[in-house]
Amino acid sequence: MSKLTVPMISARKVAKGADPLVMVTAYDAPGARVASEAGADLILVGDSLAMVVLGYDDTLQVTIDDMAHHVGAVARAKPESLIVGDMPWMSFHVSPEETVRNAAKLIRAGAQSVKLEGGRKRLPMIERLVAAEIPVMGHIGLTPQSVNTMGGFKVQARQAEAARKLVQAAKSLAHAGCFAIVLEGVPVKVTRMVTEAVDVPTIGIGAGPHCDGQVLVYHDILGIEDRFVPRFVRRYADVRGVSVDAMRAFAADVRSGAFPNDDEAYHLTDEQADALGLYGSGG
Repeated sequence: MSKLTVPMISARKVAKGADPLVMVTAYDAPGARVASEAGADLILVGDSLAMVVLGYDDTLQVTIDDMAHHVGAVARAKPESLIVGDMPWMSFHVSPEETVRNAAKLIRAGAQSVKLEGGRKRLPMIERLVAAEIPVMGHIGLTPQSVNTMGGFKVQARQAEAARKLVQAAKSLAHAGCFAIVLEGVPVKVTRMVTEAVDVPTIGIGAGPHCDGQVLVYHDILGIEDRFVPRFVRRYADVRGVSVDAMRAFAADVRSGAFPNDDEAYHLTDEQADALGLYGSGG
């Protein structure tokens, strides 16, 4: 797989015969290498970092500097996947100028594009980013940074008027220059309407099968995180369970004296042991 670019991703509409896009989150170099070797088209360095890596209860606690730190770790792995840096809460809310400055931190850290949440009220920020030649991925529907306004992590666009507004928001984001749009927590039929209404790919999370791609969190796919499992998550491994078992086995071997054994230690030659007055082998 050759290094993927924004134009390559932007052209990937399933309705035009393209294969669905695969996007996964990653937050460090090992995770990026795993995602790239597995064939992910995009790696999202998501603000989900707050919850699955840093231990916060929501995504509102991470800063642009936190995000740049982890974007850099992902970029140093040199994945073939396109790197998308998530813009955290309050990094794109104040002004278009501040939005560009903050996005530039993620690009300098190694991202090839940025993602920001919100619909038509974000258009001035998106347009300024596009004018600065910073590729932008939109994100509408359930936007986790709006958790307090929404009253929790709730499915969006369940009512006809809300669905129509979501379609219009998607059209506006695409017209403003977004090269792809994440749809989160949206009913299946509404997802189909949005996907058919825009020429750029849609990437779903909890939005059903009618998107041009799907994204899940690294820790959810691998079963590392188990405190909260949304209904849209499919686990493909139980890395947490395997890891706990491995750690328990290590602890038992340390306590019994079984670890380390002779082959897992370094030794002096017999000559050097004799010079130190340490007679016999195994020194």
